[in-house]
Amino acid sequence: MEWLVFFILSLACFLLSIVWAVKKSRSKYRIGDFIDPTKIIFVGVVVAALLLFVPIYWNALPSNCKFWEYLLIPIHNMIKLFVVDADFTDTIGSIAAEQPWLNIAYSLLFSIYFVFAPILTFGFVLSFFKNISAYKEYITHYHSDVYIFSELNEKSLALAKSLDGNPDKNRFFVFTDVFTKEDDRSYELVEQAMQLGAVCFKKDINSVDFTRHSKNSEMNFLVISENEDENISHALSLITKFKYRENTNLYVFSTLVESEMLLAAAFNKQTSKDGENEETPRMKIRVRRVDEVQSLVFRTLFEQGYEKIFQSATELQNGQKQISAVLVGMGKHGTEMAKALAWFCQMDGYIPEITAYDITENAASVFASKCPELVDPKLNGVYDIDGEMKFKITVNGGVDVKSKAFDDAVTALPNVTYVFVALGEDGDNISTAVKLRGLFAKNGMDPIIQAIVYNTDKRVALDGITNFKGQPYDIDFIGDMETSYSEEVVLDSDVEELALARHMKWGNEDDFWKYGYNYRSSIASAIHTVMKKKCGIPGVEKKPCDREEGELWNLRKLEHCRWNAYMRSQGYVYAPKRNDLAKTHHCLVPFDELPLEEQIKDDD
Repeated sequence: MEWLVFFILSLACFLLSIVWAVKKSRSKYRIGDFIDPTKIIFVGVVVAALLLFVPIYWNALPSNCKFWEYLLIPIHNMIKLFVVDADFTDTIGSIAAEQPWLNIAYSLLFSIYFVFAPILTFGFVLSFFKNISAYKEYITHYHSDVYIFSELNEKSLALAKSLDGNPDKNRFFVFTDVFTKEDDRSYELVEQAMQLGAVCFKKDINSVDFTRHSKNSEMNFLVISENEDENISHALSLITKFKYRENTNLYVFSTLVESEMLLAAAFNKQTSKDGENEETPRMKIRVRRVDEVQSLVFRTLFEQGYEKIFQSATELQNGQKQISAVLVGMGKHGTEMAKALAWFCQMDGYIPEITAYDITENAASVFASKCPELVDPKLNGVYDIDGEMKFKITVNGGVDVKSKAFDDAVTALPNVTYVFVALGEDGDNISTAVKLRGLFAKNGMDPIIQAIVYNTDKRVALDGITNFKGQPYDIDFIGDMETSYSEEVVLDSDVEELALARHMKWGNEDDFWKYGYNYRSSIASAIHTVMKKKCGIPGVEKKPCDREEGELWNLRKLEHCRWNAYMRSQGYVYAPKRNDLAKTHHCLVPFDELPLEEQIKDDD
């Protein structure tokens, strides 16, 4: 009876390990190097083989043997199986099951283990030597500035290539959590990483010992996995490990709101502990959260906003200019652009109108939940309140861009000047942008069209495209990997430098990076200051003390209009008392209703 029981247990263990390993290999949520599919199968075969050996030696050993002998001898033979020291003939010959069919089944299952076990052993040893080789290569670059990526993917590889393009820097690259899958894309990524001279670890970023590195050299951790929850977990562990190390930077790629709160909480918790004891060193690691969506929108407005939005505006009979923007897709990018245009377009002489379309039925309600006062009828589309934001947005939900209803709605819009297409997929963005160019051409309109294309090869190929008659589509494709994940954007951003300088007039650098509120507010202020200069707003080039009285008050009022729109884009609403938890603010009123001390505080 025991032969059948142990046979069933062994077979079940073996099959379950294979099923679990297959499931784990298909999952995008891998948790480190300790439960990868190979290890699951290895452990499964170890236990399964041990179970098959048990009845053999229980029947073969004398009845007066100790219990530990019954246990250890099967373990000893199981180990011999994995080191190719077990004798297959002797093992099979020792099987004495009650039924002939069970003898055959036992022998067949043992045959499988005799083949599987040495293969798994070889794989383990090879993996061990791979990691040893990677460690050796890492140590030989002891004095280099090292850039350690949490995952090998298209984003991390694009950023590494950009960093490698600077010949004046002694940089070394490390990729962790590298799984060489049997597909062309995975093989290609590994090959490209090797061409950079990078070291690849199978272990995840928190399982590799990176402490053996020169204190005078930079260590840059770039947590850039596709799994944002995993990014946050890795980042918190790295903060704990390297909090006191000089020359250490941590870049956490995440668009999640909770990432901002968790990173700030980790920093505050450590700072609080440090403050309890003057002998305890303060945290020295520099933590930066990289919101890829927000970064693309801010960078687009900063670099191209004046030419694409202000210069393309339609001049009206009253001398003012109308910005008529269309946003196609209200996902992360579309929503971020809608919020940014609210404050970006606050400029004397301009009337901004935004019309957005999304396939989601409740798109308007979702946007209203995020920015209630931007769509409040008392403010939305109202242009005659002096010293208040001037902005109109209409969000249309339940509209399929492939439908006739969308075509009719877009062509009915008068004087469209700017279009932003962000539907989530390159193919959809390209086809929709091309379709819109044709629709607008029918109506005699030629607006600026920008569409997101993630693939760099596609973006390059589409540059300057024409139809069969040689007519240019004149579509600006933005947001590709090579541009978005570059040293100039992620590590050395011009707009971040301007924003930090602006923030330092009243705050400290730690708070700029630690709190998204400070970061976003300073970025918006810095971008709008540049736009005011390009739009030729009188007095903006002068120091506050050199401005004429009219210039001074006009700039104060314009800045308040921009600030009102910005705060509302962040979800703030008016209340008699400020409460940042509730997102209420007492200054969300027309300029003339502000106390004098509030009117004059933003002269710079």
